[in-house]
Amino acid sequence: MYLQYLLLIIIGFSGGVIISGGVFAFIAIIGVVPRLAQKTKTQKHICVYEDAIMLGGIFGSLVMILDFKLIIGGIGGAIYGFFSGIFIGSLAVSLAEILDVLPILSRRLSLKVGMAYFIVSLAVGKLLGSLLYFIIPGFYSLK
Repeated sequence: MYLQYLLLIIIGFSGGVIISGGVFAFIAIIGVVPRLAQKTKTQKHICVYEDAIMLGGIFGSLVMILDFKLIIGGIGGAIYGFFSGIFIGSLAVSLAEILDVLPILSRRLSLKVGMAYFIVSLAVGKLLGSLLYFIIPGFYSLK
C-alpha cells in the first residue's frame, strides 16, 4: 500500500519537474528575459529576472498543489492582473518575434503555395483545440 503511494509521489514529482523544465526552457528559448532586460536597459540585473520567474513558477505550483488561499481583495487582484498581463504580453511579443522564422523559412525553401496552407492549418488546429477544451466535459473543471 505504501509502496503504491510512494510510486505515485515519485511519478507525480517527476512529471512536474519535466513539465516545469519544459516551460522554463520555452521561456529561455524565445528570449523573454534577455529581451526584457535589453529593452529596459537593466542587463546587470538579469539574475533578478531569472530568479523572479523561477520563484513565481515554484510559488504558483505550490499554490495549485496546496490549495492555498491568499485574500488580496479587489486592489490586490487588479495589481496581480496588471503584472500577469505584462508577463503574458512580453511572452506574446517574444513569441511573435520568434515567428519571424516563418517568412525566412518560406524564402529559403522557396515555398510559395504551401506556406498559406501551413498557417491556416495552425489556426484551425488552435481553434479546434480550444473548442474541444471548452465544449467537451472533463477538459475543464472548476474547483
